Amino acid sequence: MAEEIRLVDTHAHIDGEDYDADREEMLARAKEAGVVAVVTFGDTMEASARAVKLAAEHETVFAGVGVHPENIFPFAAEDDDRLAAWTKEKNVVAIGEIGLDYYWEKDEDKRKLQRKMLVRQLALARDLDLPVCIHDREAHGDMMAILKTEGRNNRGVIHCFSGSWEMAKELLKLGWYLGVDGPLTYKNAAKLPEIIEKMPADRLLVETDCPYLSPLPYRGQRNEPAYVRITAEKAAEIRGESLETFSAQTTANACAVYNLKIA
Repeated sequence: MAEEIRLVDTHAHIDGEDYDADREEMLARAKEAGVVAVVTFGDTMEASARAVKLAAEHETVFAGVGVHPENIFPFAAEDDDRLAAWTKEKNVVAIGEIGLDYYWEKDEDKRKLQRKMLVRQLALARDLDLPVCIHDREAHGDMMAILKTEGRNNRGVIHCFSGSWEMAKELLKLGWYLGVDGPLTYKNAAKLPEIIEKMPADRLLVETDCPYLSPLPYRGQRNEPAYVRITAEKAAEIRGESLETFSAQTTANACAVYNLKIA
């Protein structure tokens, strides 16, 4: 008898209106695909509140709370307190999605605010002894500088990793996990397959980033947690592993980094 496939979608956004019409059905499809847990992340204060609510309502949904760099604003003390209070709720396991995004943001003052608020949210995570989920898009230099200084005592995930193998090695030395998403299945995946092949098994995670970044053959359509299996199948193939072996390891990794309690 084949081993049971048990996967964790370690990065999703299932709180939004994209799923309002079929959220329960979407979660049922994920279960059918072997997804035993979904970690859904806030990218604004409002989305974080919705993520916390979903985690309270579903045994297989876990949440991260934080503010994404595209939506960043100058925090007041009450914002820190709100995030901290949410982390005490059921199945809330991380601070995130936080980070830097220089692809969309070209204004240097706003980039400076991104860096300042990233450092602030990293400090909050340390105070709470929680992992973080990091967004890093075209900001590799500044991100590495922060993680090696202010963030050197943080732990967590660089989600949807888009850097080089050299950067990956530096992050691995610092103890970070790396997440891989649907673009691994694209013809223009570039250096990502080589990085996935070289990655140590105990530092790799699979994600959807849904509703974005659907894998083939669903590219351009709404993504959902069930499709994490497609990315896992591709990653396992690249690594020369069975899906059973790959899924067991990445699920163990997800439980380790986010302290997930799953049946």
